[in-house]
Amino acid sequence: MNAVARILEWPTDEAEENPLAPWPPALWDSATLARVMKGEASSEFAVSGVEIDSRDVQPGDLFFALKGETMDGHRFVEGAFAKGAAAVVADRPVDGPHILVADTTEALELLGAAARERSRGPIIGVTGSVGKTGVKEAIFDALDRGSRGDAHRSVKSYNNHVGVPLSLARMPARARFGIFEMGMNHAGEIAALTRQVRPNLAVITTIAPAHIEMLGSMEAIADAKAEIFEGLEAGGTAVIPADSPYFNRLKEAALAAGAQVVSFGKARDADVRLLDAVPAIGGGSLVTIDMGDRRVCYTVASPGEHHVINSLAVMAAVRGVKGDLGAAGVALAEMGGLPGRGARLQIDVSGGEPDVDGRRPASGEGAGKALLIDESYNANPASMRATLEQLGRTPANRRIAVLGAMKELGSHGPDYHAALAGPIGEAGVDFAVLVGEEMAPLAQALAQTLPQALEGRGNSEELGKSAGLPLGKAVPFAHCLTVREAIDALREFGLERDDVILVKGSNSVGLASLVNALDKQEG
Repeated sequence: MNAVARILEWPTDEAEENPLAPWPPALWDSATLARVMKGEASSEFAVSGVEIDSRDVQPGDLFFALKGETMDGHRFVEGAFAKGAAAVVADRPVDGPHILVADTTEALELLGAAARERSRGPIIGVTGSVGKTGVKEAIFDALDRGSRGDAHRSVKSYNNHVGVPLSLARMPARARFGIFEMGMNHAGEIAALTRQVRPNLAVITTIAPAHIEMLGSMEAIADAKAEIFEGLEAGGTAVIPADSPYFNRLKEAALAAGAQVVSFGKARDADVRLLDAVPAIGGGSLVTIDMGDRRVCYTVASPGEHHVINSLAVMAAVRGVKGDLGAAGVALAEMGGLPGRGARLQIDVSGGEPDVDGRRPASGEGAGKALLIDESYNANPASMRATLEQLGRTPANRRIAVLGAMKELGSHGPDYHAALAGPIGEAGVDFAVLVGEEMAPLAQALAQTLPQALEGRGNSEELGKSAGLPLGKAVPFAHCLTVREAIDALREFGLERDDVILVKGSNSVGLASLVNALDKQEG
């Protein structure tokens, strides 16, 4: 049998078809803006970007003067023009090129809808309690590589009622793929967002007790995430976690929306199934998966089983929109952690041998490096357990965990916080810094074993039982109410060469400032 090699043609783009055309082409022109937003243009103009924050305006942008509960964007119109905005969307006449509309927030939604309507490639929606931003970024990286830069995605965590239409409005007409993240903390929010995005493929990463204070139960969380299927285009695909206790609930919701279901995970009947994951040379994991008609082997740069499982969702999504699996493998191999979401930083710490007075060299000459794992952007019980487990697998001189409060857990909060005592002990943590009032139950759980361990009293088999710690393991800790106190507690403890420091908590705790202080050794 003869094998015939086939060379795939790269898709042509506007610049190749017309080398004299301006590049990049205008994102929107004034006539189109006025028409789709039901407004009136002050003059003819074109814009190359869309922005809602005057501080981030770039030359050529269209600035939306949005009105919030405490802030009116019209106050910043002059500043937006000063930074180079090409035009403004406003609900009153302004000095300078503008589109006059009745309501600027509604106008943004209308522009997002117009961008979705003119799109010519498949659109992917991503949600989930944990991992949605990382999965969105990995899918984008894979599809962007395969399309030579013609993929578009929502940046940062622009996943709410403002971020989603903004991200849609920024999508160029030439984009061959669009990837959009959708978040929520109340029922009905994703339903509204997915009807704007109208995905051809929707991914749910996992179901975990995030926002349970607002939703009341895990079942309600699953139902709220499953709202993403309500906006699926006809013939769309739902990618869902096969290992979730709520798999059948998600599957039923997807089928009710007319979706084709693709499952991923370790389950034997998963459509994209994990066969093997072993440590890779240089870090991360070497992963082998079964996709039904083929087996695929690739590397995931970010260490941890949760990243391995998320990579299956990425592969399922890329294949579901007929993307390049090879490009997806390269993307996963080269994609490190994002700031606040797993970034790994080498920081200067004291090191070397202590002098006669027991003092170690300060950072600088004679000092060493420690690994700082930045997970400061978000936290819930599932992601806390996963990152603590990975901390325990990370080679270290000492393991230090800086854990901020997990928000929006409601009446479940005390139990969820106290339950972290077990994972902390199992991870072999040498020192824990607990930040926030909500961490008091965890401090109490850790304190139950600490006096016995430090004083050497009692039967070692009893140590740790009541706190859920491994037998004989007690973890010294500091409970701090503020980030400033946490920084001081770490400095009093003293970081040393080859220590590993995990920093994780809900974004509102403010642990990003602690990461910045350690990275820059600021006071």
